[in-house]
Amino acid sequence: MVGELRYREFRVPLGPGLHAYPDELIRQRWGHNGHPEYQIRWLVLRRGEDGEGGSSQVDCKAEHILLWMSSDEIYANCHKMLGEDGQVIWPSQETAGEAGALDKSVLEEMETDVKSLIQRALRQLEECVGTMPPAPLLHTVHVLSAYASIEPLTGVFKDPRVLDLLMHMLSSPDYQIRWSAGRMIQALASHDAGTRTQILLSLSQQEAIEKHLDFDSRCALLALFAQATLSEHPMSFEGIQLPQVPGRLLFSLVKRYLHVASLLDQLNDSAAEPGAQNSSAPEELSRERGRLELEFSMAMGTLISELVQAMRWDWASSRQGPLARSSCSIFQPQLADAGLALPPTQAQSSLRRSRRFRPRSEFASGNTYALYVRDTLQPGMRVRMLDDYEEISAGDEGKFQQSNNGVPPVQVLWESTGRTYWVHWHMLEILGFEEDIEDMAEADEYRGAVGSGAQGVALPSWRWKPMAELYAVPYVLPEDEDTEDSEHLTQAEWWELLFFIKKLDGPDHQEVLQILQENLDGEVLDDEILAELAVPMELAQDLLLALPERLDDSALRDLLSCRVYRKYAPEALAGQPAYPSLLDAQAQPQESADAARVEEEPPTQQCPRSPLRHLVEGYGPAGKIVLDLEQALSSEGTQESEVKSLLLLLRQQPQPFLVLMQSLDTPAANRALHLAVLRILMRLVDFPEALLLPWHEAMDACMACLRSPDADREVLQELIFFLHRLASASRDYAVVLNQLGARDAVSKALEKHLGKLDLAQELRDMVFKCEKHAHLYRKLTTNILGGCIQMVLGQIEDYRRTHRPINIPFFDVFLRYLCQGSSVEVKEDKCWEKVEVSSNPHRASRLTDRNPKTYWESNGSTGSHSITVHMRQGVLIRQLTLLVAGEDSSYMPARVVVFGGDSASSLNTELNSVNVMPSARRVVLLENLNRFWPVIQIRIKRCQQGGIDTRIRGLEVLGPKPTFWPVFREQLCRHTRLFYMVRAQAWSQDIAEDRKRLLHLSSRLNGALRQEQNFADRFLPDDEAAQALGKTCWEALVSPLVQNITCPDEDGVSPLGWLLDQYLQCREAAHNPQSRAAAFSSRVRRLTHLLVHVEPCEVPAAAGARRPNGRNRSHDWGSLATPGLPSSIVKNLTRCWQAAVEEQVNSFLTSHWRDDDFVPRYCEHFNNLQKSSSELFGPRAAFLLALQNGCAGALLKLPFLQAAHVSEQFARHIDQRIQGSRIGGARGMEMLAHLQRCLETVLIFSGLEIATTFEHYYQHYMADRLLSLGSSWLEGAVLEQIGPCFPHRLPQQMLRTLSTSEELQRQFHVYQLQRLDQELLKLEDTEKKIQETSGKEHVGERQEEAEEAGAAAAAEVTEEEEEENEDLFYEGAMPEVSVLVLSPRCWPTASICHTLNPKTCLPSYLRGTLNQYSNFYNKSQSYPVLEQGPQRRLQWTWLGRAEVQFGDQTLHVSTVQMWLLLYLNDLKAVSVENLRALSGLPADTLNQAIGLLTSSRGPLDLHEQKDIPGGVLKIRDDSEEPRPRRGNVWLIPPQTYLKAEDEEGRNLEKRRNLLNCLIVRILKAHGDEGLHVGQLVYLVLEAWQKGPCPPRALVSGLGRGSACSSTDVLSCILHLLGKGTVRRRDDRPQMLSYAVPVTVMEPHTESLNPGSSGPNPPLTFHTLQIRSRGVPYASCTATQSFSTFR
Repeated sequence: MVGELRYREFRVPLGPGLHAYPDELIRQRWGHNGHPEYQIRWLVLRRGEDGEGGSSQVDCKAEHILLWMSSDEIYANCHKMLGEDGQVIWPSQETAGEAGALDKSVLEEMETDVKSLIQRALRQLEECVGTMPPAPLLHTVHVLSAYASIEPLTGVFKDPRVLDLLMHMLSSPDYQIRWSAGRMIQALASHDAGTRTQILLSLSQQEAIEKHLDFDSRCALLALFAQATLSEHPMSFEGIQLPQVPGRLLFSLVKRYLHVASLLDQLNDSAAEPGAQNSSAPEELSRERGRLELEFSMAMGTLISELVQAMRWDWASSRQGPLARSSCSIFQPQLADAGLALPPTQAQSSLRRSRRFRPRSEFASGNTYALYVRDTLQPGMRVRMLDDYEEISAGDEGKFQQSNNGVPPVQVLWESTGRTYWVHWHMLEILGFEEDIEDMAEADEYRGAVGSGAQGVALPSWRWKPMAELYAVPYVLPEDEDTEDSEHLTQAEWWELLFFIKKLDGPDHQEVLQILQENLDGEVLDDEILAELAVPMELAQDLLLALPERLDDSALRDLLSCRVYRKYAPEALAGQPAYPSLLDAQAQPQESADAARVEEEPPTQQCPRSPLRHLVEGYGPAGKIVLDLEQALSSEGTQESEVKSLLLLLRQQPQPFLVLMQSLDTPAANRALHLAVLRILMRLVDFPEALLLPWHEAMDACMACLRSPDADREVLQELIFFLHRLASASRDYAVVLNQLGARDAVSKALEKHLGKLDLAQELRDMVFKCEKHAHLYRKLTTNILGGCIQMVLGQIEDYRRTHRPINIPFFDVFLRYLCQGSSVEVKEDKCWEKVEVSSNPHRASRLTDRNPKTYWESNGSTGSHSITVHMRQGVLIRQLTLLVAGEDSSYMPARVVVFGGDSASSLNTELNSVNVMPSARRVVLLENLNRFWPVIQIRIKRCQQGGIDTRIRGLEVLGPKPTFWPVFREQLCRHTRLFYMVRAQAWSQDIAEDRKRLLHLSSRLNGALRQEQNFADRFLPDDEAAQALGKTCWEALVSPLVQNITCPDEDGVSPLGWLLDQYLQCREAAHNPQSRAAAFSSRVRRLTHLLVHVEPCEVPAAAGARRPNGRNRSHDWGSLATPGLPSSIVKNLTRCWQAAVEEQVNSFLTSHWRDDDFVPRYCEHFNNLQKSSSELFGPRAAFLLALQNGCAGALLKLPFLQAAHVSEQFARHIDQRIQGSRIGGARGMEMLAHLQRCLETVLIFSGLEIATTFEHYYQHYMADRLLSLGSSWLEGAVLEQIGPCFPHRLPQQMLRTLSTSEELQRQFHVYQLQRLDQELLKLEDTEKKIQETSGKEHVGERQEEAEEAGAAAAAEVTEEEEEENEDLFYEGAMPEVSVLVLSPRCWPTASICHTLNPKTCLPSYLRGTLNQYSNFYNKSQSYPVLEQGPQRRLQWTWLGRAEVQFGDQTLHVSTVQMWLLLYLNDLKAVSVENLRALSGLPADTLNQAIGLLTSSRGPLDLHEQKDIPGGVLKIRDDSEEPRPRRGNVWLIPPQTYLKAEDEEGRNLEKRRNLLNCLIVRILKAHGDEGLHVGQLVYLVLEAWQKGPCPPRALVSGLGRGSACSSTDVLSCILHLLGKGTVRRRDDRPQMLSYAVPVTVMEPHTESLNPGSSGPNPPLTFHTLQIRSRGVPYASCTATQSFSTFR
């Protein structure tokens, strides 16, 4: 049959390629809240099965999920099921039409015929008892089967006589009658699943039906059940070894299952519409529902108990018992200890640890640990790296330098690299100062003391919970139980205890009820009162003491393993269980069997009649049963009554019987023991009561003996006799033998013994005939287990929907066994048999030695290297990983291809190909294979850097988990995902209708998450199962909610964005804790904390390159994200927060960008946003980046001139704060604090276009500051923090120039001393010559010769040297002269300074020093140590400062002012006009200098005269105006600040516009293919320098703006990318192309002058002609043009 996929457009993703579609409305009920609920069947289809692109017909046997949904959930997820009035539309009843097609009279006649046929068949069946069935009976049944296939007649066949007829037919010895009964049942069950289930339930609930059914009849019913449940629970347990369950137990399980399913249907149907049940009182309805719930819980507990025993889970469980899972958040990824994560060699090499600092493993979350490290770490402390991060590896040590608010925030000087590198807080382990570090030997002693030590000694606890823990687990933890409630059992615990009370029969049951009545004041106890009892703990302990001695062995096992016994039994309270545990009791048979296996044949002296004595030693009375049984069976006259009584005891305590059978699986030397056991078993089979023993549980021992190559022939013959007799007595065990492979074993035994084994062929044929029954049993086992899992999942769903506890006994036991093995992995050598390599096989063992320091190195040609892994049979690879190392360089693999095949010669199927990045360490090659490949080959096709041979550090293979956990995990996660995604969609719809309901989302999420946490703590046994549930719940509930509440509506505002905007607006009002704003803000914070509380787990990128982040590269805020968080959640939340911040900052910029105090207010606004980010999302880097991105986005929206004005304001503010910090004291510290806050804000400029203009203005102000005040430590500190904000790095080059000038000044001082020494040496030589000639001639002659010698010596000195040596013999006090050599490439000197002529403007002693420095500098050009490049020359300027002594005052003046003052040393007065003519300075520069000198603090007076323009300067007379005569007087002209609206600012805009036009023009010429960003920059620069663009008129108009660098081009590219004019390819981001014809420049800019009445004058157009000749980007020879703004 096929069904149409009605609602295929409503798709819920359940996994990779897996989706669920609502298919059909099944039923309706009224929930506990009084609202209707509807059960919807969801089809689960894989991609390609849902009819996409083809037919919309699907197989009705497709997997499905039944889900109860409310009206709101149906409206949000599949509203087409609702009509126009909002009511659910039920599917059309097609069968009603068919029923109407039959005439009523005809239908009544057919019903009469059916009733008469039923009576006739019953009469004929009674008449043929013991004889062959007559033909009329068969014909009657055949006609009844034909009537049964007509659906309108189904009601007639519900007559009880039909069930009687079927019972008689199924119990008939004649095969044809039983076959006819099966045909009739199939005809009745062919209508629908409900009818089929009803028939099966009715038949199975007949009293003592097992006594009336033989093997074939039971198989017919079991086949019908298998057919009924096949489509209901299509679950596969492929790869899992299911136990062999005989048909008798299977039929019992089917009965239990059908009974539970019937009760569950009654529970769902009992909640009918209240209006339709007015006849019944609400109290009666409540009592009826309570009775059904109790009955369902008891029946479900019985089913789970029998299923656990049938699956033998209680035998296979661990002897240690289930360990309690640590109570921690299931939604928070567990952080493994960093030391355990290191390789063994690295762990051993780390020989130091901290004495008093806490490791990361002691913290519940990484955020808490990061806060601890941030608050504890001090400069100079040593730290160790815990994770691999870019260039720093785990285990590297270094010294902490500094930290700030950047990303990453921590700077460490690493020993491994010898330089500093920025990392994150949570990546560091504090070692402390040297005195805080101890050797690992001391740590080992401490661990030994703690581990062995000291039981009873309480060690101090270091696990404290800081306030930041609120960010780790924000949802409300389970509340503490009330004292009154804690003294009583919960309802779930009482019902579990009541389950065992109901297990008792007769007197035992009455005795236990008597105990209850005595403690409850003699109250009469019926089922209704029992269900609602409040049982005190003392009474529960009394009951637990009374129950064990009254329960049989099976029930006692259940009691000892249940939760209520472990919690409330007196032995559990004392800590010493008095009863032997079930697992220990079950371990004894195996231990005894193992002892018997190694036991040799007893000596001949031992009594031959007691070979079992050693076997049963240690069992006490239970072992004596076996000896008594042997004696009773071996006596001459078998004592039947005694054997039956012993069999009854063995049924209650089957361990001795199982030991007896398992002794067959011992060495062949135990021949006497084997023969004795087989003789006892042969005689036991003759007793019908013995067939009820658990033969199937020990049948493996029989098969082991049958397959043993050393088995004795006599033992083998006796074994075959026994198996043949057992299979003949009960064909169920023939089916079990078929499942165990007895057919092949018997065939091999016949071949070995040449067919001389009696009854061997008959046994083989008997087993072979049960092949179809074995297949049926396996199918039934799968269906029953799958059905129970579906019921358990249904109960979990009801628990989520109703918030009522699960009261089913053994519910935790069932889940524990389903989750068993979730922490077990098949690893390494357990997965593969051998590993082969293409070369150097003697080194192949290094691949699996788990030592990353060793490696296998190949030897061969390129592409010939391979590793071949031979897998163990049936192992599916879950993960195959290669370990590599970047330090191997060219030996490291670059491309790896994995092939699979059935043998080493058939490796033809390519499974995967991986490109290995140079930074990778672990390369995942294969994951989650769904097919077994016997041979896997790893081929290294290429190595890094073109290397030939390769090195592999290790090979890791993870196999599957051979338990039920993978199947149950898939089903649990699938149901959980569907439930919460449906709920998330309903909540999202509710929020979309009213944004204010978003405030209630945190309480909703708290309830759901707390409920899942409680469920995991109560029922899930280990961390992996709990983490799987938590992860699925988080992804299914939170991820869709975040996606929906962050999705913008038609107004462009998302609900969460609106909420965050409201939070930011009412932040100030929220300081009052009693205001509504405070309550509103609290709800918003709780919601945001909840959405982001899952801690990011650091996962190394194995398949991708790890790119440097943050400080270690240029700031690209969009490239950073918090790793580990679900990508959709962090992406959507950060995008929403970024949009909210951008809106806030954009509004602030629009309103306040003209204000005089704009920068302080902006810094305060930014600081408030940072505080809000910390309040809402905690200290998470992703949201700090979103904050910075939001601010950057607002700045990008500013027009160019507004952005220039903002950047100038920031540069001015920084300049003022740096100058103000020189004051010192409290005022200076306040200036430094303001400066630090401003620098944190300025960091956002990095990578933005505004950084270019900011650097322009900062460069100007920094130059004036350095030249007027000199350099200080603060200049370097500021540049260290905001260095990325300078794309040209001009300020850094300016400081570097000052350092070079200081070095030159030191060398110049040495040069001066050398020159002085040379001149003095020349004078000494001259004096010596004069003294030598003075004794030979007269005095007059000597004088002549002396004059001639002096003249000759003087003639040798050139004019230039005279000028240079003027200051060498200056008799006055020589001033200290320092020369600053400023490079015009980085210093803004071209347009603000003028040339100084030392010959005309400086005195001789200064002029000589400058000349001497010029000669020194020219000579230093030949030394490449100081300068490299072309020959440079000095050009003296008026820039600089000086200190002039004037009386007792020290005047701090500029170079111009110094010249004025020194010029007045020789003149009493001088006119301003003469000074202007002499210096050549502009009037404004000279007037600025004169104005300060003639102020009240200055030494000069300006006298205005009519005939002298500008006035006359004179030295001020002290008598006229007395002034202080001592101290320092600052007369240096103040800083002159620029304005963005000046011509220079507009020139910058023109240059930006011209570059934008060039970029667009070049990209247009290259079409869709685009250009590499590097090639684009080269072409733009070449066109700017060599091409006809820009025209000379424009270049001359740009002034300094005509210069262009690659940084300018990149800045313009970023601007065009933000505008959308240029786009980058997704696969190759470095390729750029033209996107859309968007206007590049702003045609209209707002006036920057506050006093202007309107906008700036419109910009005019100017067309630039770009010819192809000489322009490398042109694609054709024709003349092309484009338009730009001037």
